[in-house]
Amino acid sequence: MTLAAKIGPRLPPGVVARAAGLMYPRFEPEMRRLADFCPRGGTAVDIGGWYGPWTRRLARRVDRVVTVEPVPHLARALRATCPANVDVVQAAAAETPGSATLHLPAGGRGDQGISSLVRRGEVHSTTLEVPTVSVDALEPRDVRVLKVDVDGSELAVLRGARETVSKWRPALFVELEVRIQPLEPVLELMAEHGYDAWVLPDRDWLPLGAFNLADHQERVGHVAEHGLLRRSLVPRPRYVNSVLFLPEGRVPGREQDRG
Repeated sequence: MTLAAKIGPRLPPGVVARAAGLMYPRFEPEMRRLADFCPRGGTAVDIGGWYGPWTRRLARRVDRVVTVEPVPHLARALRATCPANVDVVQAAAAETPGSATLHLPAGGRGDQGISSLVRRGEVHSTTLEVPTVSVDALEPRDVRVLKVDVDGSELAVLRGARETVSKWRPALFVELEVRIQPLEPVLELMAEHGYDAWVLPDRDWLPLGAFNLADHQERVGHVAEHGLLRRSLVPRPRYVNSVLFLPEGRVPGREQDRG
């Protein structure tokens, strides 16, 4: 267990939320580049809210954020600490509404941010029954960006967002790690939707075809085992674990506000 996971439950949620907001952009610089792919206004959907670092950044840029977080105490913390334009849904995002087993690490709290509907034996040791909801069932309007960080069930989340993606053509920012699941099913689904894939390994966005994500993650995958604090204080080497999907013809950094 990392240091942050040990001390996090002992601190007020607001303190943890502020710390996460300060540290996260140091190792996930895409957060600082929202203007490259998220036009102002409309709605953002944050799947896997945790303590809300992405939610709060998005809330500064769009009119409304819908955040989906299955762990009960984290959902309560989000409601208590997020801006007024954030709606929190306490559920796990899935392909269809219903219920499912959420797998959590030891202690059953989920503070490490690696809870998932997909069990990984080496990290998950407790379970919790949670409601599930699909993105489409939420019926979000004027969606500008959909962020997905669910540690293994990304494909199911995206299948449950087919209507939303087809109707609003938002940017999608999706965590993908070969140590958890193969990349191809998600890449194929997004290609069917007519989306191109981009990554930010350094200062410039690159088409995913010009960057071997699987090879990169295998080479520097050890960084993923470091805790939030260590990855913030020592942000190199950079571990790229998220892919930006944009409709064909759109290029990150050349976005125009829609409203």
